[in-house]
Amino acid sequence: MAARISKHPITRRDLLQATAAAAAVAATHVLASAQTATDALFPGFKALDIKTSGATIHAVTGGSGPPVLLMHGYPQTHVLWHKVAPKLAERFSVVAADLRGYGDSSKPDGGEKHINYSKRAMALDMAEVMHSLGFDKFAVVGHDRGGRVAHRLAMDHADKVTRLATLDIVPTYDMFQHVNKEFATSNYHWFFLIQPAPLPETLIGNSVDFFLRGRFANLSPQVITPEAYAEYFRCFSNPQTIHATCEDYRAGASIDLEHDEADRAKKIACPMMALWSERGNTGRTFDVKATWQARAAMPVSGKALPGGHFLPEETTEQTLAELQAFLSA
Repeated sequence: MAARISKHPITRRDLLQATAAAAAVAATHVLASAQTATDALFPGFKALDIKTSGATIHAVTGGSGPPVLLMHGYPQTHVLWHKVAPKLAERFSVVAADLRGYGDSSKPDGGEKHINYSKRAMALDMAEVMHSLGFDKFAVVGHDRGGRVAHRLAMDHADKVTRLATLDIVPTYDMFQHVNKEFATSNYHWFFLIQPAPLPETLIGNSVDFFLRGRFANLSPQVITPEAYAEYFRCFSNPQTIHATCEDYRAGASIDLEHDEADRAKKIACPMMALWSERGNTGRTFDVKATWQARAAMPVSGKALPGGHFLPEETTEQTLAELQAFLSA
């Protein structure tokens, strides 16, 4: 039987409605898939997509008590916290979020001077996420790139941040002021990722698995579990993610430095703790506590922990103990 052809032409409105319906179905499927991963890695947590003024942020939430926001670094997602968050949730209301451009969060266009991936824009996302969840005051813990967003969050939204913990970083401005051969070698990706598009995007996209395993320096499967790596690989296999994360680093080498230079005299007002890897380049290059103390109005606590850069996954028990003590003080 021949197919029946509608006598009514398809209008632009019909197309828009059909596209919107398809997008809604796709979004529901993605969130359902995300909840499946959440159930496996974050038992008892709920997966959410939260619209902010500049992006849509994917997060998982669980627990009860004082609110704590956890932010990951490169090239990871909120899954970085899967060994730590469930334990923290026994005492705290935990929110672990994907930074814009990462994981299942949206990937806005970079904008002029990469401003849409400035730490200021990313920090605003997180302030709005926490507000939407009913938390207008909260503690912040950030690893790597998430630590840079956490620093900016404490600067731009000082009335909201009750405590700040950074993991294995010093301020971006200080990092760029102390570039030497050792730093440039161990952190080569800082200078690779800021190259103009599409150079790093093309090279990374040619073998995502090779690149990711290189970043994790053969830590799988002992430290980076197969389940966690599968999520990192799934998310980083998206070409939009590769581009967006390059934009994050491009912003770090441009607009972020402008913002940091303008705020050189501004101090972090809340209690702060800095943790770092005793094997990592950050601790070898900087007096980490002293560097942060120069940026803080209150005494900075903290220490080096055994292991490498990925503290929540490599040095889980020590990281958890330090965070629990600091957040409970």
